[in-house]
Amino acid sequence: LPGKTLGIIGLGAIGVAVANSAHALGLNVIGTVSTEEKAAVARAQGCDHVILYGQEDVAKRVREITNGVGVSVVYDSVGKNTFNASLDSLKRRGLLVCFGTASGPTPPFEAMQLAMKGSLFVTRPALADYVADPAERAALSGEIFGHVAAGRIKIEINQRYPLEDAVRAHHDMESGRSIGSSVFSV
Repeated sequence: LPGKTLGIIGLGAIGVAVANSAHALGLNVIGTVSTEEKAAVARAQGCDHVILYGQEDVAKRVREITNGVGVSVVYDSVGKNTFNASLDSLKRRGLLVCFGTASGPTPPFEAMQLAMKGSLFVTRPALADYVADPAERAALSGEIFGHVAAGRIKIEINQRYPLEDAVRAHHDMESGRSIGSSVFSV
């Protein structure tokens, strides 16, 4: 895997963990964020390159960074506003992992687009499908917590909200104001 390039659209809690993990594995990481403030966080979390998706043509910049090839995988937590750019950033037979909908659900698309853009793959994983089996859940949680304990994945809490501010916390996430992990105080 070292030397391969992947893209991360949106650096919420999961995006930060993916950036950390990928960087630790020697992958070339392109982080795509909405603000300069988030760009600084992305660099600190292991992104080798950072693209501001509201100000730059994401797919064009990804192609420049990868010498016209595109990335093997895009992890997209933003959804509606970034879906097409995510698809256009992939190399032939690349994989788009849609795991969040901060800007809204991904738009409908024709399956033929995947063939026309290079035989692409798209998936929308759900946690329940990965933790339904107790043995698999234990193995996966042991792996992730092992990385956290060893310091390969860093979890930083960037926002704290009182429980009664849950609506504001959700609005902050939807509007792109939150960075990384958020927690509620009870």
